Amino acid sequence: MKIGKSKDGNLRKYYNISKNILFPINRSITGKGTLKTLSIIKKEFPKLKIISIKSGTKFFDWHVPPEWNVNDAYVLDDQKKKIIDFKKNNLHLVGYSRPYYKILKKKKLFKRLYFISNEPEAIPYITSYYKKDWGFCVSHNQFKKFDKTYSSNRTFKVVVDTQFKSKNGKLNYGELVLKGESSKEILISTYICHPSMANNELSGPTVTMALINYFKKKKLKKTLRFIFIPETIGSIIYICKNLKLLKKNLIGGYVLTCIGDEKQHSCMLSKYKNSPSDEALVEAYRKLKIKNYIIHSFLNRGSDERQFNSPGVDLKISSIFRSKYGTFKEYHSSLDNFDLVTLKGLQGGFRVAQTAIEIILNNIYPISKCYCEPKFKKYFGSSLSKNNYYSVKKKERPEKILRNFLQYSDGTNSLNKISKFINLSLKKTVYVYKILLKKNLIRT
Repeated sequence: MKIGKSKDGNLRKYYNISKNILFPINRSITGKGTLKTLSIIKKEFPKLKIISIKSGTKFFDWHVPPEWNVNDAYVLDDQKKKIIDFKKNNLHLVGYSRPYYKILKKKKLFKRLYFISNEPEAIPYITSYYKKDWGFCVSHNQFKKFDKTYSSNRTFKVVVDTQFKSKNGKLNYGELVLKGESSKEILISTYICHPSMANNELSGPTVTMALINYFKKKKLKKTLRFIFIPETIGSIIYICKNLKLLKKNLIGGYVLTCIGDEKQHSCMLSKYKNSPSDEALVEAYRKLKIKNYIIHSFLNRGSDERQFNSPGVDLKISSIFRSKYGTFKEYHSSLDNFDLVTLKGLQGGFRVAQTAIEIILNNIYPISKCYCEPKFKKYFGSSLSKNNYYSVKKKERPEKILRNFLQYSDGTNSLNKISKFINLSLKKTVYVYKILLKKNLIRT
């Protein structure tokens, strides 16, 4: 596919916004950086609603944490040389670090420095959301240089200028709905809660923006719901607030994350691997002639698919990746940048998501309006035995065919899937569908 406005939702534009504007922002699960990110997205899509939740509010077993913001954070040596600087790279500060202002000796400071031993140039991404602590992250090469340069009696000034707002703090997330002809919905979820990382943070929002731009110009058969949330706590909040609506209307959907590199396509299907989302995603790979994709085990889940597929929630959401989180060497580090995430890589992720969504939009998922088996004579009279009904499948009673169709009409099976279940061609299955729809025995 050639990159262009008409085919990819103007992906190039959102790639540039993410790379040049969103990437430097210090995001976390709360705070000014996340709100700023949502505000930038809202400039592109004015219909995006930004929802604010007060710190301390309880959702299931969880409470919204205090809002966290960073004014500055750095380390000075005893010659007043700044050797670690949050403003140069926001990954240098451990996320949710508490305020700290002290003079420390080398040994004590070094206990608070984090690095990745086997990636000498990478600054790691570390957080301390639910434990009040502080720390700095550096590359292993920086750590070794500090160790060599400074003797054990040297001292350092540590400044962690952060703020926690418990009383007036807020967590923010965004939601945009593209209404279709039907109230039946597809949910697209992505997260906005990490600092300067490209694949694990901005690839999902970038592709999501392009999807919104692409589908907002279409006449939709079903409704599309897009959410930009902080990972984990955001999905828990969203589910708690909207579960009744989601259970009523949702057909399926996707979590989009780590979808922007040029490595192998991969995904995670829903818990039982049999949802409309799963079916459409596998069909999308087939349509796009992507053969060597990886289906990761749901037992190795790690993003918001955990919450959407939880018992009692069971929204049957799948996840779309290029390289799954935690499987690529750049993951959760400063190496996750726009050398890793490319326009071409994002294009590939966009095509998979767009195709899967279009398959769900166009598929029919019939729902039986009957409890138990209907008394067909009430609806058909004597016409059921006429040749036009028998022509569906020779040597098989029409009542059996209709019963079989209704048995699988639970709103989760497409006509294509039902045709396989009842061993009937798709053409004839469509014919049965039209008969039952006309007789008001099913709905869609």
